[in-house]
Amino acid sequence: MKSPLELNLEKELSGLLTGKANEVANLVFNDEEIHCYQELANTVSIKRLGFNDHGPVHMRKVTLNAMRMFNILMDAKIQPNLVKEEIGNEEDSRIAVLLAAFLHDIGMSIGRQSHEISSFILANNILERILKTAFPGQLTRQIAVKTTALEGIMGHMTHHAVHSLEAGIILIADGCDMEKGRARIPMLINQESRVGDIHKYSSSAVERVSLERGEEKPLKITVEMSASVGFFQVEEVLIGKIMASTVKKYIELYAFVTGRDVKRYI
Repeated sequence: MKSPLELNLEKELSGLLTGKANEVANLVFNDEEIHCYQELANTVSIKRLGFNDHGPVHMRKVTLNAMRMFNILMDAKIQPNLVKEEIGNEEDSRIAVLLAAFLHDIGMSIGRQSHEISSFILANNILERILKTAFPGQLTRQIAVKTTALEGIMGHMTHHAVHSLEAGIILIADGCDMEKGRARIPMLINQESRVGDIHKYSSSAVERVSLERGEEKPLKITVEMSASVGFFQVEEVLIGKIMASTVKKYIELYAFVTGRDVKRYI
């Protein structure tokens, strides 16, 4: 059963989508296999490994971030690769980003190490099934969307280079899900000190991450924190993803502790 937060995120996502993209979103929202993988990913991540949320809420938040970014970039007349290369249209690109974001961490159901590869493998058949339903008889379109989505899944950890705008969005959308709620459950479950705690504590200091139209560049990312430990998330996680992303040149990045001066990184 879905949580109220999952349902609210789905409602918010639907408000950003129209047409075929909204149809595909409803397919993945109601897909039992996907939801099982997402739930198990969270069990493995939080209960078995003591990491942050990598489950249904995280994957919906990343999808929401990705759709917001996609809309802002499209409003700025920046062409995604499927359009630029005359492989598909804007809707195809949007659907590829949507699917990559929604499935990018299902490999956490197996384990953390190389989970982007596990996600790639698990997502392949799911993508084929979803896209055959969405685009019956349109094999070329199915393959274009599937391969673009798989690039985004494979590249979201920065270990594999990405080359499309669509895949570059996934990197940053994932990095932007670092608000304090993501670390709440592991913080409650395990109070013992362990290597890697900086990720939980730094995430707990992040109050808000906003994605808006920029002033000098198309996309502005602003991170608001309650304590300076939150800069770890910005400098060690988010910036690395931005630097590896094809979207880097379109971004302004700011971070600040509430009540203090704003720091601009990019």
